Amino acid sequence: MKTRVGIIGATGYTGVELLRLLLHHPGVEVTALTSQKYAGVPISQVFPSLTKRFQLKCEELAVEQISKKADFIFSAVPHKTAMEKVPLFYRSGKRVVDLSADFRLKDPEVYERWYQKHTAPDLLSESVYGLPELHRDKIRGAKIVGNPGCYPTGALIGLIPLLKKGLISPEGIIVDSKSGVSGAGRDVVLESLFCEVNEGVKAYKIFAHRHTPEIEQELSLLAQKKITVTFVPHLIPMDRGILTTLYVHLIKKMNTEELLNAFQEYYDGEPFVRIFPKGKLPNTKDVRGSNFCDIGAVVGEVDGRAVIVTAIDNLVKGASGEAIQNMNIMLGYPETLGLDVAPLSP
Repeated sequence: MKTRVGIIGATGYTGVELLRLLLHHPGVEVTALTSQKYAGVPISQVFPSLTKRFQLKCEELAVEQISKKADFIFSAVPHKTAMEKVPLFYRSGKRVVDLSADFRLKDPEVYERWYQKHTAPDLLSESVYGLPELHRDKIRGAKIVGNPGCYPTGALIGLIPLLKKGLISPEGIIVDSKSGVSGAGRDVVLESLFCEVNEGVKAYKIFAHRHTPEIEQELSLLAQKKITVTFVPHLIPMDRGILTTLYVHLIKKMNTEELLNAFQEYYDGEPFVRIFPKGKLPNTKDVRGSNFCDIGAVVGEVDGRAVIVTAIDNLVKGASGEAIQNMNIMLGYPETLGLDVAPLSP
């Protein structure tokens, strides 16, 4: 019997990406879609790419009605809206993967410093940060999973093995990330319009991006001490993809091959992490449409610096693909089910 799935906020970029990927999942059936803007409209009219694939109409977000139709919930609505609705599904016995920021941060004071007042702080201790490569065992038994942000996913996967193995200094970590425009969402915003983005690259929200505390939370928990990073996001003129360049200081002398071997050893058996050999660095086009995170590295052997580069598709491994990966873990499906697709060709 297939698991009935509801998608709350189905008409954003993460919503349609969930639908695209769930088409390949033999264990689930999408039975409910909600949209405030497109209630009553068939999803194939909102996204013609889904014509003849999904016949469902979008509907208003009525928790009781959706709960009758779905066993598992993906919440793909913005922060604040999520914290209002996720607790209702949780209390009705549903398991939830929330793609907003509302259940990622464990400290309500930190959340409120970067966002706004949290109306369900009691559930922060119940939620699990949904990075499978770090918290797989906890995700398995979770009722609420806070799906990681796109920038933190690329940064953390590149840093976790190095901190866990004690190979790098926790001080002076620089996270330099470049994202396609879909990361800004599907709403009409001046800064995301074609003429504003095309033929330009810009840094933004330096020391002010809301993914900063998420990165620092997970690194600090791992190191058992407070870690701060310098996080600089950039917007680049492409639809999707994030390239993250990490600048770190090695604690002990290593060469590039040794550092790559450390990654290979740590991520051995991970289905969605690919380690590149010496001399090859990741490119966002090689992960486009897939749930892979590619990793490459170079060591400056004279002064002990190292540069790690990761590439993900921000809508897949950085959002909807990771959400399905978390669902698979929570429900006991093979982790790759519905996600074992090759990246799109250039």
